[in-house]
Amino acid sequence: MRCHYCGHAEGAPSKCPSCESEHIRYFGTGTQRVEEELAKLFPGIRVIRMDVDTTSEKHAHEKLLGQFGERKADVLLGTQMVAKGLDFPYVTLVGVIAADTSLHLPDFRAAERTFQLLTQVAGRAGRHELKGEVIVQSYAPEHYAITTAQKHDYDAFLREELRHRAVMAYPPYCRLVLVTMSHEQLALLSSTSEAFAAELRGLAEHEGLLVPLASGLPRALEVLGPVASSIPRMKDRYRFQCVVKYRGSIDVSALIRRALASFEEAPPQRRVLFSVDVDPQVII
Repeated sequence: MRCHYCGHAEGAPSKCPSCESEHIRYFGTGTQRVEEELAKLFPGIRVIRMDVDTTSEKHAHEKLLGQFGERKADVLLGTQMVAKGLDFPYVTLVGVIAADTSLHLPDFRAAERTFQLLTQVAGRAGRHELKGEVIVQSYAPEHYAITTAQKHDYDAFLREELRHRAVMAYPPYCRLVLVTMSHEQLALLSSTSEAFAAELRGLAEHEGLLVPLASGLPRALEVLGPVASSIPRMKDRYRFQCVVKYRGSIDVSALIRRALASFEEAPPQRRVLFSVDVDPQVII
């Protein structure tokens, strides 16, 4: 097994690392596994697979879509790249495998992205004279992102999503700044990220800004973290992050610049790389 992000490789376990049971069953939900299952269930079916592996060459997208458009395949199987922008008049069935996977990502836009994906992919079927059908596989069929997408009810989704965001104080009820820190040494990164967060909180408190957003005050700021990023290591560098949530007329950029000043004086070999993303699209 090999991690595509950090390059770490190790053999497949022969027993569970937690309970040491040897009753291990391997399974997967990737496009290659789905392609294998389709071949078992429908012998002789013609499948075109579109994913990172099959579209790495130049013009691969156009070639594969052209083949499907010429009806040289019965099924177009792919990742999210086939969810929107395609118009084939004879497509009458769309299936979505594990549609709620994105719901469990640690990002406040997870439900929004799931709803967006389902409504987009559903529009690929029945676009012309032939009627279309959409089948969605989900472990959370009662989630509002799934039920409202089923009805194409944008208003209902918006109401429920805004209610959740108001309770948790996420945009549009505040603004965010994502600060990502990385270094080759985990211990150094951990101590530096803790020191940075403490410095930032201290500066905000000195300015009278370190106030929970739940207080309802017009000016408020919170610092969440630091915690290890969802992908904790990339290209031999460990990654930590802090999220700054604030409301009102606060010059957060100035606060962060002041907090970073003392860390910029570290010698090169001990210097942590900081990345600041204002109004980030993702926080994982």
